[in-house]
Order: sequence, then C-alpha cells, then structure tokens
Amino acid sequence: MRKMVFLPALAIVLLMAACGGEEVVEIPREVEVPTYTIEQFLKTTSIFGGSLNPDESKLLVTSNESGIFNVYYIDLATGERTAVTESEETTFAVSYFPNDERILFTRDKGGNEINHLYLLGTDGTITELTKEEKAKEQFYGWAYDLNSFFTGNNGRDMRFFDLYEWDLETLEPALFWQNDVGFFPSGISYDKRWIVLYQPITDTNSNLFLVDLQNGGETQLITEHEGFAAYNFTDFSVDSAYLYYTTTIDGEWATLERYYLETGEHEVVYAPEKWDVGYAYFSRNGTYRVIGTNEDGYTKIQVIKTETGEPLEMPELPEGMISGVGFSRSEQKMLLSVGGDKMPGNIFLYNLESGELKQLTDNLNPEINAEFLVAGEVVRYEARDGLEIPGILYKPLMASAANKVPMLVWVHGGPGGQSRPRYSAMMQFLINHSYAIYAVNNRGSSGYGKSFLAADDLKHGREPLWDCVDAKEFLKTYDWVDPEKIGIMGGSYGGYMTLAALTLVPEEFAVGVDLFGISNWVRTLESIPPWWEAQREALYSEIGNPETEREMLLAISPLFHADKVVKPLMILQGANDPRVIKEESDDMVAAIQERGGIVEYVLFEDEGHGFTKNENRIEGYNKVLAFLDKYLKGIVEEEEAEAETSEETN
Repeated sequence: MRKMVFLPALAIVLLMAACGGEEVVEIPREVEVPTYTIEQFLKTTSIFGGSLNPDESKLLVTSNESGIFNVYYIDLATGERTAVTESEETTFAVSYFPNDERILFTRDKGGNEINHLYLLGTDGTITELTKEEKAKEQFYGWAYDLNSFFTGNNGRDMRFFDLYEWDLETLEPALFWQNDVGFFPSGISYDKRWIVLYQPITDTNSNLFLVDLQNGGETQLITEHEGFAAYNFTDFSVDSAYLYYTTTIDGEWATLERYYLETGEHEVVYAPEKWDVGYAYFSRNGTYRVIGTNEDGYTKIQVIKTETGEPLEMPELPEGMISGVGFSRSEQKMLLSVGGDKMPGNIFLYNLESGELKQLTDNLNPEINAEFLVAGEVVRYEARDGLEIPGILYKPLMASAANKVPMLVWVHGGPGGQSRPRYSAMMQFLINHSYAIYAVNNRGSSGYGKSFLAADDLKHGREPLWDCVDAKEFLKTYDWVDPEKIGIMGGSYGGYMTLAALTLVPEEFAVGVDLFGISNWVRTLESIPPWWEAQREALYSEIGNPETEREMLLAISPLFHADKVVKPLMILQGANDPRVIKEESDDMVAAIQERGGIVEYVLFEDEGHGFTKNENRIEGYNKVLAFLDKYLKGIVEEEEAEAETSEETN
C-alpha cells in the first residue's frame, strides 16, 4: 500500500433524542481511502473451472496464484488447494477422467494459441497427446457412455478441425469425422449419430448444418432462412431427439429454440421480451436446464426442472452476479461462478440434497478492502446521429466537483465484443489511482440487438470511432471529470480504436493506450491464423475484403496516418500474438518515432494476444500508470523535473 487519500464523507451518525423522538444528525469526517499497488491487485487470484473427480470429493480448477496459470484441485471437505502442474507456460485444466483420477489439461507456447492436449497420469507422469507440433487440439467433451472423449484437431489441414474419438484405455485417437466442408464442429449428439456444424456468414448471419453419421455422413442445412439471422448451437437433449439453439430469426433478440431431429420441426422454447439468450444446456441426465440471458450486460440465470418446468430455488449468495452454473454427474451438486465489479469470480458449491452452500474460493487479496473498489453504473448517451449508446461508468471514490479526475474511454475487443460488469485488476488499479473509466459499448457491440451489432459493418474508423468521440463529449458534462484530460484505451479491436483515434481524429483525445491493436487492416486480414479460415468471409463482411476493398482498408488503417499523431501514445504487445502480429505494433512505433512523436513501447517476448503472466502484467500495468500520470495527469517525476530544471539552467 503506497499512500492514503482522504475525502469527505458523511460517516458519523449520532442519534439524539428530541421532542420525544429520534433525530438523525450526520457529521462529515475524513475517510481514509487506501491507494493500492498493482502487485496487491494481482495478488487477487483468478480461479476457475468445474470438473469433479469420480467420487465428487475434488474439484479440478485453473489458478494463477503462483503468478502463472496452472492446474490445481480443491479438496471439497477441507477447501485446501493443491497444485497439479507447475509449468512456466500458461496451463489450463480440462477435466478429470470419468472413472479414475487421470487429468486432461492444455497449454500453448508463449501465447501462440497452438494448444496441445496433455494427460497427467495417476502416477504423476505427463504425456503429450497431441502428436503434430503445429496442430491445434481442442477438447470437445466426453461421450455419454464415458468410455471415450472427443477432440478437434487441425493437423491434417491447418484450416479445418477434424473430429477424433479417443478410447480411454488405449488413448489412441480414431478419426470420427473428416471436415471437408470447412465449417466449425459445434457439438455431438449423445448417441453419437449427429454432428452439428456452425457456418458464420456475417456477424449477424449464420447457419447450422447437421451431419448424419448413420446415413454416410449426409450433411443437411437445418436453418434455411431469408435475410439476416444468427444461429448458435447450445445442446442436444439427452435422448438425442432434439437439437437446441439460439437464433435471432424472429427479431432483434436471440431466443432459445429446438429442432426435432426426426421430423425437422422447429419450436420456440424460451423467448424473453428483450435481451439475448446467451446459452442453454442440460445437466447430465436432463433433470435440469440452465438458461443464461444477457440483460444490459448482466448475466441472469434460470435453472429449470425439466419434468415440471418449475424453477429450481437457488441459494442465497453474497453480492455478485451468477455467471455460470454446472452440475455434477450425479446431479446432486451444483457449482456456481459468482462475481462482479468489486468481487472477483468465486466458486460456490451447493448440495441439492442437503441445501448446504459452501464457498470454495475467496479470491480477493485480503490486503484490499472491497469497500474501496468501485462498481460500475450503466449509463447511456446519444450519439451525433441520434443512436443511443450504452456503457459502464466507473467513478473514483475521490472524484468530486472540487476534485476533478481524468477520464479514460475504454474500448472493448471484438469488434463484436461487449464491456460487461466484471472484476478487472487493471481497471480497479487505474480507478484506485484516480482515473475514471467509461467502458463504451459503441455501435457494433453485442448484447443490444442484431441491428446494433451490424451497425458498424464496413464503417470502422468512422461511426464506431465517432461514438467514442461523442462519449468523450458526453463525459465532459459530469462536473467531477476534468474535460481537458480525457484519453482513450483498449485492447485488440479496442487497441485499433485507440490508434484510429490518435490518427484519424488526432486532436480529440489527450492520450492513447493501445494493447495489441491493429495498425494495418490489410496485413491483419491477410495474416489471420489458418484455423480461422471458416470465418474469413465473415471477417471480410465485417471489416472489408483486402482484395476488393483494399483502398478503403488502407484509408482506415492507422499506420498510414501516423504522421498525424500529435498526442502521446503507449503500445503494449505480445511477441507471439497470432491474431495481431508483432509487426502491427513495431511498424506503428517506428512510424511515430521517425516523425518525432511521443510513443512508448512495451513488448513481452513470452506473451500472445493478451497477457497472462503476473510478472509481465505488473510491469505493463505499472508502465501504463506511469505513462498516464505523466501525460494525462501531468505529473512529472521528481528526478525528471530536476533534470529539466538543470537543462534550463545550463
């Protein structure tokens, strides 16, 4: 803890008897608000996962408590965590085996996203199951009979994922289905007869196909439609009679529907009046159905008893949002993921028979008092063309009309992503250091209807960017915001928006912080990872085609407007990023330096598209804070000020 900030608050309440009653008199005093270091914020552990061992006494999880994500298990009786792997590479838990305590896990190398699958034996030996060095292997789940599991592997053709079935005894993969159609395998029915394939067309238009393995692999389109409608697979019924999916065929919002495999009939299952159904799935025996909706960025969960249609009574939980629910194979235990802006995601175990609720993790660093963290508020403004734009506003506790603070317009990735209420160490670190944040959901964000999602197609560098500028103007209306100190920051597509702001509208924002953002759309679209081939055309319909729309893409690419940069810029990049390659940042930095502009560059040799190692995050986030303190707050370090004074004297 570095220092204490004091702010006035009405904190002392005296109860005084007067006229036969009680009068509440509030007396202001100074409240101490601690300022925490990034090291303290990153001691807040990220723990997630949900695979129970066969006797349901242990829970397999992924945790970064060592500073790098590795595999652990939690003893459900004692709550103690035990490390299973101790790798220097980011490692994620996949699952216990269904009948013994062998473990599957996955890792890549330095963030290159070429994940391989590994087996940890009960004797502690580790076997790499993925044979081809350059192949990417994805776990697709256990067969319902629990005698095998499925993976997707692109070793045969780097563009497409074939399906393999692995026998649990021999651990030898057998080709289950060869992907010659080029779509994404999304699910396998419980009787292993049907495979569902996903075909992305645009960000608001897609199809589902069925492969019938009993009829020679016949592939059938089951979502024929006119106009634009998104279809996404969610689950098969346990008896393999129905395929469940979400779709926007009936309007702006995604509803839950099902397809009867025998007759080809479609039926609406759940259609909320507003907001999207994000996902739906069944417990192992189909006793419960879980439906998650995205309501203004907040996840709302329903657990339904399928036999009666009645909702399952959920346990009382501490403040926070349930973001996920999982059931044990016995259907006697339920795992809940709960979190929010001020509460990092925690895992709770609910025993459906006894009614006992147990909190398995308490991830917030005890050195940090949650009372001094900040919860966001959904705030909307009107863009210049009248479109209503939502976002989440985070106001530092010390901000007031008498103590104005700088503001950051925070742009999410995607482009079709969405800023949602969640705990972010980086956000809370900056807020705690007196930076307000507005996480804008500019047009093109998901969660606000398919028209809003499509509103940025082929308009990048224009309307979505103007939304950010309009957000800045809106934020100036708050009397606690310093109107001259508003910057822009984001990662991936949000990084592109940051670069676009400093090149295409160079006077609008005071500073920019770009995390692995695109500087040259032509190169990025031409260098997408090979396993993205099935969505290439969807990317082109969203951003632009580098063959037929090259001039447009060059016009909105920040690299070719670097001479216009007049505001300070910081760029952070992972050297192994397969999505936004290192050259995107290298070239942008060189172009600005060549013209004498202010740019700071932080490159991590062992990271990819996002930073997962705490050592790197500490370095990077501290440098971001120092950059913002210097160029947005205008704080000059003592040594630098002395040097400048000395130069002036000489």
